[in-house]
Amino acid sequence: MPTIHLGVYLTSGQETFQAVKWALQVGYRGIDSAQMYDNEAETGKAILEFLSSDANTHSLEREHIHFTSKLASNSAYDTARKSIKRSVKECGLGYIDLFLLHSPYGGKKARLESWRAVEDAINDGEVKIGGVSNYGVKHLQELLDSKPRIPPAVNQIEVHPFNTREAITSYCQEKGIVVEAYAPLVRALRMKHATIVSLSKKYGCSSGQLLVRWSLQHGYVPLPKSVKKERMAENADIGGFSIDEADMAKMDELDEYLVTDWDPTNCP
Repeated sequence: MPTIHLGVYLTSGQETFQAVKWALQVGYRGIDSAQMYDNEAETGKAILEFLSSDANTHSLEREHIHFTSKLASNSAYDTARKSIKRSVKECGLGYIDLFLLHSPYGGKKARLESWRAVEDAINDGEVKIGGVSNYGVKHLQELLDSKPRIPPAVNQIEVHPFNTREAITSYCQEKGIVVEAYAPLVRALRMKHATIVSLSKKYGCSSGQLLVRWSLQHGYVPLPKSVKKERMAENADIGGFSIDEADMAKMDELDEYLVTDWDPTNCP
C-alpha cells in the first residue's frame, strides 16, 4: 500500500479527473474514492488514461496504482454484495485494491452482513483488501469478536494533531490494523496555528508538509486532499526531514477533538 494517497472527497466530474491525473504525474500511487463521493468513474478513467499516456514515464501498469472505494451504507448481504459489484464496474479498473465499509451506521446486523459481502468480493477477486472506515473501538471489537474469515486490514478515520483519536489508533496498532488518516491537513482550519507555524519554520517546510510528516511518523497512511498540482507535489514531498520526538509530543498535545466533517465512531 502506498504511504500517501490522494483523497478525492468533495470533487466531481472534470475536477476529479484532472486532480487524479496530476496526482499520478507528481508521484502519487494511491487514490481514495467512495460510492458516496460519486466520482468512482472519473477516478478510474483518469487512472487508465494516465497509464496509457506519455506522462507514464515509469511504464506503470494497473497493479502499480492503489484504488480505494467504500460502501455507501451498510445493509443486508445481497444489497451490499450487488453494491460492491457496481463499484467494480463503475471504476472500470477490473478490481478494487481496497474496499471499505464507509461507516458503522446501520446497526450490528447490517455491519456484519456487509462485511461478509466484502469477504466474498475478496474471495471472488473483485477486491484485493477489505477494511472499514470511521469505526470506533467497539465496532472493531464487534467485528473481530464475530470471528471473520478475513479480518479488516484498515480503519480509515479522521486523524491529525487536533484530533489524535488515541484510543482508536492504539487499538488498531495493537490489532495490526493500518490506520489511514483522512483530513490530515485539518481541512486547512489550523494552518496558521502558532505551534504549526513555528515548527514549519523550524523544519523549513510548509504547514501541510509538517502535518503529513506527523501522520507518517505515527505510522499512519495520510490522505491529503488537493485539486492543485503544485500543492499535491508539495504535500507528497516530505522525505527531506523528520520531526524530533519532543516536537511530535508538542504536536500531540494540540488535541482538541476537532471534527472537521462527521463523526460516526460512537454510533450504536
